[in-house]
Amino acid sequence: MAGNYTVRQGDHVFKIAKAFGFSDYHTIWDHPSNAALKQKRDNPNVLYPGDKLFVPDREQREESRSTNKKHPFKMKSSGLKLRLVLEDVYEKPIANAKCQLILGSDFRNVTTDGSGRIEESIPADVHDVVLTIQDAQQTPFSATQIAIKVGDLDPVTEVSGQIARLNNLGYFVGDGDPDAALKSAVEEFQCENGLTVDGDCGPNTQAKLKQVHGC
Repeated sequence: MAGNYTVRQGDHVFKIAKAFGFSDYHTIWDHPSNAALKQKRDNPNVLYPGDKLFVPDREQREESRSTNKKHPFKMKSSGLKLRLVLEDVYEKPIANAKCQLILGSDFRNVTTDGSGRIEESIPADVHDVVLTIQDAQQTPFSATQIAIKVGDLDPVTEVSGQIARLNNLGYFVGDGDPDAALKSAVEEFQCENGLTVDGDCGPNTQAKLKQVHGC
């Protein structure tokens, strides 16, 4: 039955669509009733707990075909990708490094490209991912395990989203009282990116933070 769904931590539209039986998340995301949320969030993979997402009813479709013949049908489906970029403490790409991805019970051997990038298709319902670098020749960070929470990144307009991006970029705000540490991290980010250094993560800093982080 159609109605509003309240977004929880770890949700993204692709995951929600699969849970409600939709093969293409655009059916939900592009629905007119979600126009305001779509404009506010602009990225279906970056929602905030408490957001209201309208989920329409699934529509039954009928096709007429002749009997005694085989008729192929193609189902439109969009995929979900995990994109990561690995850099060392000097912001140098960890290039061509062998790694292992653990997605639930699925183990995958992957290799970063020349820019330290990994791009993998993942199931819609995966939340906990562990990346382990397994290449001592490419980086001293070999055997380092990195925990990744798919869907947990909050919008950059939220303090939690700013902290997560700064941490991911190596400015390390931490998980405690963010006030002093956040101001210091924002100042460092602003200084390194040609922004006015005031420690305030306002619209200009948010836009740059989103650009540098990638989302």
